[in-house]
Amino acid sequence: MANFMLIKCECGNEQVVYERATLRVKCKVCGKVLTESSGGKVIVVGGTVIKEKVE
Repeated sequence: MANFMLIKCECGNEQVVYERATLRVKCKVCGKVLTESSGGKVIVVGGTVIKEKVE
């Protein structure tokens, strides 16, 4: 079972991110850093979590 988050960047772009990503995730439109790895669940630093989704 994988857990994902829908994050909305300040530029308006919405992007799906794996909640346990091991690398920094950047917005595909403006390049701003959205999440930082924390050794577990990511820390959202540059956007807003709209929805958490379990698949």
